[in-house]
Amino acid sequence: MNITSPISSLQHLVELLQLEMRHEQETYARTLTDGLFATQVQEPSCRYPVTLGASDYNALDQLVLTINYEVSDDETETDFEPGKPVVFFHLNDDGSQLRELTHQCYIEQADIGQLTVTVPGKSALQSIRATAQNKILGVRLCIDTTSYRVMLDALSTAMRSDDEKFVHLRDTLIGPLKPHFRHLPRLSFPWLNPDQENAVQHVIEAQEVAIVHGPPGTGKTTTLVEAIIETLQRETQVLVCAPSNAAVDWISEQLSRRGVNVLRVGNPLRMSDEMLDCSYERRYAAHPDYPELWGIRKALREARESENLSREKRSRMAKLRSRATELEIRIQYDLFDHARVVSCTLIGSAYHILERRRFSTLFIDEAAQALEPACWAAILKADRVIFSGDHCQLPPTVKCPEAARGGLSHTLMQRIAHNHPECLTLLTTQYRMHRDIMAFPSRWFYHNRLTAAPQVADRQISPLDTPLTWFDTSQCRFGEKESRTLSRTNSEEARLLVHTLRDYIEMIGIDRIVGERVDFGIISPYRAQVRLIRRLLKWQKFFRTLRRQISVNSVDGFQGQERDVIIISMVRDNDQGAIGFLSDLRRMNVAITRARMKLIILGNAETLSRHRFYAQLIEHFQQHGDFIVIPPKEE
Repeated sequence: MNITSPISSLQHLVELLQLEMRHEQETYARTLTDGLFATQVQEPSCRYPVTLGASDYNALDQLVLTINYEVSDDETETDFEPGKPVVFFHLNDDGSQLRELTHQCYIEQADIGQLTVTVPGKSALQSIRATAQNKILGVRLCIDTTSYRVMLDALSTAMRSDDEKFVHLRDTLIGPLKPHFRHLPRLSFPWLNPDQENAVQHVIEAQEVAIVHGPPGTGKTTTLVEAIIETLQRETQVLVCAPSNAAVDWISEQLSRRGVNVLRVGNPLRMSDEMLDCSYERRYAAHPDYPELWGIRKALREARESENLSREKRSRMAKLRSRATELEIRIQYDLFDHARVVSCTLIGSAYHILERRRFSTLFIDEAAQALEPACWAAILKADRVIFSGDHCQLPPTVKCPEAARGGLSHTLMQRIAHNHPECLTLLTTQYRMHRDIMAFPSRWFYHNRLTAAPQVADRQISPLDTPLTWFDTSQCRFGEKESRTLSRTNSEEARLLVHTLRDYIEMIGIDRIVGERVDFGIISPYRAQVRLIRRLLKWQKFFRTLRRQISVNSVDGFQGQERDVIIISMVRDNDQGAIGFLSDLRRMNVAITRARMKLIILGNAETLSRHRFYAQLIEHFQQHGDFIVIPPKEE
């Protein structure tokens, strides 16, 4: 669809986002009535049964409730994370359907065997406890309606806004206006390479928008941190956002280590340990005025529980409320006035404490993973925007096929890079991979423009080893299976992977692996296969001493990470050449480029090679590494 008007473009996004929301709601609603209760309660997104524990108030005066449950053997497979929305449920009388309570809660803390959730008020808590007296309760993840509301509100505001600065920025990003650049004296950063230096210069000179395109291992974060610090030489404060808490924490940590005063806004239990001291909540609670505020809040809560208050007490309560508001405003202003960088997720930029704040510059890291509507929530607060990311890696998650086809999976960063290529600076020197690991993704995704830095170009774990090994299972006829969650498994390939990992460790020497802390990443595109591999590793005593050095996860789980050795289980094994979402090549780009010194792939070459990408990838392994055909098992 060719959309030129900014308003019609934003309206189209509204329609796509509503499609996505309806799709998620309808999919979720079907789980309540499909009668597959026994299957549902085994999912990582569900805990049943649960028992209710104590309730209390947190630092933000929110009511929190503790929930306890029995730990299963597969407790590592939980989807529960702080900040995610949950609802309580129970079975109907005949046990055929789930019945949900209406109160949406949010996870504050997730530990093995225990969850702590924020509850929307005392009446909600009473309702939950009353239900628990008569029914066996469970808790499950639900749709995050808050994120949809934030994005829809942001698009609506972006369409209606008559703010002159914002309209100029909006019409530059998605409309007919061209971006402008100042001409400033050349900056010098001896610790950066020429491409990184050019990128920082480009960011400083951009008046509306610039893009730092950072392929894997090219020092995108290093460059972005330098650009932010250089911007702070010219501006008092900037806003730094990313689509995920992990990405926000990573860039915030790097800035904090450089001595920048960062105020991290968001749920502190979704933050890394290093960022906790920078969190709004932690600094709020550490403010000199906070003890007085806490005392006032406690007095007000106790007063609300009293049935009869005299006129004198009501007057006193009114004065206390006024004083509490005064203290809240004073603490908030103190925290923001001293911060040079305010950091949060894109959705978090709509948090009420940021409601009236504007920033000269907004930096969006990992922008190629961000839904465009989420970006607009933050852009509304800025005069110019700097995007950083790589649109050849993981795209945003879009669950509705129709919305994806309509363009919701295309990012704002992609659109600007296509329409205004003059805004983009590509980083080309990578500091992660052996040159043979780098060569194929460089050719396929980056027009052969990547080069390996001398210090990593020929780095290997062993001079007797090759950086690339493919184990071809075509002759084994392993076959694949669809799991109950519509994910896929290949149990024989999983066993072969565990055997291959053990052989490789023994070849290098377990003492050396432990002593030099060689780390391993095991990746599968399918979550069911990830779970199976985790269980197989857990059962083998051999790997117990290496538990901290071996990570098993999906492609999404490894985004932004790297390991000395990466082993990929491809899973797909069929006569039709069907590869499902392995055809999303950006995911395979992420998987391949996590490896520093060794990349091992296990897969059926006959199934995969019907796709041109995989045919050429297999050919690359044959030419630059080892291609080992696994013989069939003897009968």
